[in-house]
Amino acid sequence: MADISPLLESNQKWAANKLRADPGFFERLAHQQNPDYLWIGCADSRVPATEIVNLDPGEMFVHRNVANLVHPGDMNCLAVLQFAIEFLKVKHVIVTGHYGCGGVRAAMQSEQLGLIDHWLQPIRDIYQKNKTDLQAIVDEYKRLNALCEMNVREQVQNLAKTTIVQNAWRRGQELSLHGWVYGLSNGLVRDLGATVNSPDKLDEIFRTHPKDAAG
Repeated sequence: MADISPLLESNQKWAANKLRADPGFFERLAHQQNPDYLWIGCADSRVPATEIVNLDPGEMFVHRNVANLVHPGDMNCLAVLQFAIEFLKVKHVIVTGHYGCGGVRAAMQSEQLGLIDHWLQPIRDIYQKNKTDLQAIVDEYKRLNALCEMNVREQVQNLAKTTIVQNAWRRGQELSLHGWVYGLSNGLVRDLGATVNSPDKLDEIFRTHPKDAAG
């Protein structure tokens, strides 16, 4: 059986180092959580959210899953989204994919993998929708990375379609949605320019209204 005691030892060293650098750090952290950002990222172990953007614990709310998807039926993701927007009052929700994503690569293949096939179905839909453009990319890795970017953009749109986000905008809450991609090979984040900060860019069918506000 693998020994996990090194993790506990590392935790003790980390906590001690934090206290040496900032004696009040944990006391402050225990009494408040006030992040401006919600990060929706891939569960890949090489993409640690707060470390990539050099933030401390408490400065970013984080949700991660395979291939950074925003499923309309994923209660886990939606609960995180609602808590972050309505209670923590985050100002930015950032969908962050990464180049070379294994989940996106799996969605491009026809081999059955099990339950994960159902989870990755939205990425296959994105591939099909952009099939002509993607198949024009000869290099397989570049094609994969193009789909990684398309997936991030699609998930930003999925966020904008949620009633949670639209109700925040309707209340006048400051809230912007962003799409980023992280490069494993250089540690740099790329902004895809997919920012949405109002429902104006959505097709009319996706602009929903509370029942008592419907006209």
